[in-house]
Amino acid sequence: MSRILIVDDDEAIAWALSRALAGPGRETVSVASAEEALERARRISFNLVFLDIRLPGQDGLAVLQALRSLTGGAPVVVMTGHGTLQTAVRAVEEGSFDYLSKPFDLDVALACAERALARQPCSEPRRQSAAVSDAPDLTGSSAGMQEVFKRVALATASAATVLVTGESGTGKELVARAIHRHGPRAAEPFVPVHVAALNPGVLESELFGHERGAFTSATQSSPGLLSLAGKGTIFLDEVAEIPPSAQVKLLRVLEQGTWNPVGSAREQRLEARVVAATHQNLERLCAEGRFREDLFFRLNVFGIHLPPLRERKEDICALATDIVSRLDPRCLPMAAETLAALEARAWAGNIRELRNALEHAAILARGGPILPAHLPPPSRRETPPPDELREAIGRWLDDAIGREDDPRDLWERFTGIAEPAIIDDVLRRTGGNRLKAAQWLGINRSTLRRKISDGGEAG
Repeated sequence: MSRILIVDDDEAIAWALSRALAGPGRETVSVASAEEALERARRISFNLVFLDIRLPGQDGLAVLQALRSLTGGAPVVVMTGHGTLQTAVRAVEEGSFDYLSKPFDLDVALACAERALARQPCSEPRRQSAAVSDAPDLTGSSAGMQEVFKRVALATASAATVLVTGESGTGKELVARAIHRHGPRAAEPFVPVHVAALNPGVLESELFGHERGAFTSATQSSPGLLSLAGKGTIFLDEVAEIPPSAQVKLLRVLEQGTWNPVGSAREQRLEARVVAATHQNLERLCAEGRFREDLFFRLNVFGIHLPPLRERKEDICALATDIVSRLDPRCLPMAAETLAALEARAWAGNIRELRNALEHAAILARGGPILPAHLPPPSRRETPPPDELREAIGRWLDDAIGREDDPRDLWERFTGIAEPAIIDDVLRRTGGNRLKAAQWLGINRSTLRRKISDGGEAG
């Protein structure tokens, strides 16, 4: 018989969880405080613990190790409705088996319990050697960010290669820095490599190093960024931009842990952890032959996807407050209508655009409250980002091709859908002004008039 201890002061959650987890070969015991949990664990043997973080008296994390000790190393599943990255990292450090963000499906909790009970007790928790710094960190309470926090915390406990994906401006480098800062390599170098900013002709020598005389301008040897990272972390930002020749060498680094500097027969060994990031769809690039599929698999050992800001609007107020507090030590206050205005925007440029808007507003506010009038005009890029548009077109093609084996009019069908939609939307945005609409579309007015006539648009 497996006994499961549920520690949660929310009676409804404790009752529902108890009902879901109880069953053949499993019984549950529910308590409402950390102190009561410790008292029960001293008297009764438990095989699994579900532990809420926010409890009256001591918080859950404060007693996590004590519970593991009293239960002989039984797995502990941490639950929280108010998680932060610090919380997730600390839960992993203290030896938690898993981390569930409320609200969660009871089926998820049951599957977690079955996994925990099927395995041997966890090993002793890893202790972090370096203190966590107060550098800028990830912020958010949305479900999407709770999943990010969990995956970052799990990544810190591993040496696996990580691929961070997400639109431009979502904070992919922040994720890479968080993995480095909260892990055992925190005291070692963090070396960011912005691949898109490097000339493809010099990328190989910058990344892998070169010997003196390896090429015309190589007047002295260079160790390369992989070597400079030492035992720390190398962050390959916009990894999709790596040219084919460098992709081959990077694949060897990830598969064998070795490489040769340009013009050298001397083999170098990788000691750093690799974290890569991209805003592009690497799977689609692989299908198009523009990125090596084997390299994609080696990079994507553990993936972390950052949601765009428009999908986590509940985080905007907290993000804005955090950004403003870092901009000015006086912590400029923001009016309620300003926060509402921020939440109403699309933020096509994500957190980068939000930060720029608040920097602009803080200058105009001059130490006073930030008002909606201080914000710059919204970004004009309201259309879906290119990758999302490509994916939408790809889904349309999948459907169109799936309906017939050998279509012959895909272009005509696509433009027949896309062209009227663009014209209608631009006309709406210009208030029906055809001259302005033609200018926006980059076509002359007579062409627009003909297209409207052909499409039956009233204009």
